[in-house]
Amino acid sequence: MYTRFNASQSVEIAVPEERVPIQHYLRQPRRLVNALVDRSRTQQLTDECFRLKMRPLQFMMLSIQPTVDMRVWAQADGTINLESVACFIRGVDYINDRFALNLKGQLCVHQSSGVSYLKGKADLEVQVELPPPFWLTPKPILEATGNALLKSVLVSVKQRLMSQLLSDYRRWASNETEVISIELPQILSLEG
Repeated sequence: MYTRFNASQSVEIAVPEERVPIQHYLRQPRRLVNALVDRSRTQQLTDECFRLKMRPLQFMMLSIQPTVDMRVWAQADGTINLESVACFIRGVDYINDRFALNLKGQLCVHQSSGVSYLKGKADLEVQVELPPPFWLTPKPILEATGNALLKSVLVSVKQRLMSQLLSDYRRWASNETEVISIELPQILSLEG
């Protein structure tokens, strides 16, 4: 029995003003990935592609651990896009062979009354053929449970984004400012 689960999540974060604009920070997809997922659970495959090992998830009596290959890229204006390009499930071959995950998201900077905001949205969809023991469970119960599980995944990603991204941005901006203040006098003395 194929079942489809869906969830969406939006985010809006006021960005504290730093000497280096957030758009410069967002042009580094690796930093965003590290803000979203613990570094111990990520592997960089290419400049834009990352393998993310999710925490084990419980769906009724089933425990699964998805691993998602995610393409993350920045546009010139600092807008970050992400989309899943592959997914596999460890430990349950039946599910792995009958599982499809589609994640799309975007995060961009908006200005309003002199304040910068990060606005974003993520849409997550899973299609899966559940094993025979689940066939006796009414489809509305399966869908409600699956949708709630996906929603909880997106909410935890949102919470991590809201806490980790801004603190990493502050650290990065202060380091960038230090580099500029150290290098500028050296450059000026070389020119003189």
